[in-house]
Amino acid sequence: MPEADQAAESRRTGHRRPIFYGWWVIAIAFVTMGVAVASRTSFSVLFPEILAEFGWSRGLTAGAFSTGFLISTAMLPVIGLLMERHGPRLVIPLGGFLVALGFVLVTFVTTPWTFYATMSLLIVNGSMAMAYIVHSIFLPAWFVRNRGLAIGLAFSGVGVGSILLLPAMQWLIELASWRTACLVMAGFVAVVIIPLNALFQRGNPKDMGLEPDGGPPRQRPGKAASPAPDPIVDKAWAAVDWTLARAARTARFWWVAAAFFCGLFAWYAIQAHQTQFLIESGFDPGVAVTALGLVALFGIFGQISLGWLSDRLGRELAWSLSLAGFAGSYALLVLLHEAPSEVLLYAMVACQGLLGNGLAALFGAIMTELFSGRHIARIVSVLSLSGNVGGAAGAWFLGFVHDLTSSYLLGFWVCIAASLLSIGGIWMAAPRRVRLVAGQAKRRAEAGTL
Repeated sequence: MPEADQAAESRRTGHRRPIFYGWWVIAIAFVTMGVAVASRTSFSVLFPEILAEFGWSRGLTAGAFSTGFLISTAMLPVIGLLMERHGPRLVIPLGGFLVALGFVLVTFVTTPWTFYATMSLLIVNGSMAMAYIVHSIFLPAWFVRNRGLAIGLAFSGVGVGSILLLPAMQWLIELASWRTACLVMAGFVAVVIIPLNALFQRGNPKDMGLEPDGGPPRQRPGKAASPAPDPIVDKAWAAVDWTLARAARTARFWWVAAAFFCGLFAWYAIQAHQTQFLIESGFDPGVAVTALGLVALFGIFGQISLGWLSDRLGRELAWSLSLAGFAGSYALLVLLHEAPSEVLLYAMVACQGLLGNGLAALFGAIMTELFSGRHIARIVSVLSLSGNVGGAAGAWFLGFVHDLTSSYLLGFWVCIAASLLSIGGIWMAAPRRVRLVAGQAKRRAEAGTL
């Protein structure tokens, strides 16, 4: 197309094409996220079947999941490097290949080491290259005005995937066998997730000659476009081409790392021990498991709503609401210990799902707004490493406290403190002092303070 015709086409279509393709990117991410996290958490569905068939100890069998988590955490810098050089069209299908291969090979296991090789190294580790961290690297580039909402929508696929895929696996296990369920999951990943991302996913709108949704607004014929408010507050900071080494020399980097560590400490601790605590508190196991499922269901709405809210009121406030949700959940667990009640139980579920789980929508937006540049993939992977270590520490710490004191109560209070420390860390990092979200920038422009 001649240059003049391209310019005319650009004026005619304005900003519609990048908006359309941006939401197409989010739709692919929604499906991929649901399958990626369901693949990892399918361990809980397979766990009883593996124990029953092979008779291994619980600790030995459960160690496969923990080992996979540790391997995938160690691989984060490698994933960041691959994302920086090759983008999601290679990294996500590579993760999908590992997951699909793992689900096929796990049907042949006969010894603990082969179970670890398939479940830990392939399924759990491979799913990391398809899930939160990888999407947090490239999704923020597609959106500016609606960044939090877009990421929240993409990550809400996790809740939908958990609600649909895990019960489907359980149904296949009961209908046929756990091996059949694994082969079906392998086929789904191979036929849907790998080609969908290899063929259609894109890492950056600029690679296609597009602008994100925060680009220049479309100018209507015969009417001058009003200038968009400038969201950048600290122009010197925003102008830096951030590398990992340069970012690590700033206080903001370490405040974010501390906030991520404490936030995931609180998140994973309650996720790992909630069901067991409820059963020990006198609730029926079916009620305890249903409560966990409801957290995932409410999390769909929590991620979308907090993502949307963060685009209007700021990342710090949305982060504070999310961690307040976790702190409230732990406070309700303390009350449940003293007086078990279904009212308190479902209040705890609502706090955790509608507020706490909304945290997932904020990680990528915060890191991108503070340290945007060509090397954002490495920065995201290393900061995410801090969060993963916090998650592993939280799950372990709560179990350690229970072993030491025969009660979770002291651990619950520590998790409340961790939630408050995470809030403080994000306010100290202060993304708003570098870039305003769309709602803040608009309000300041209207008030004449920009």
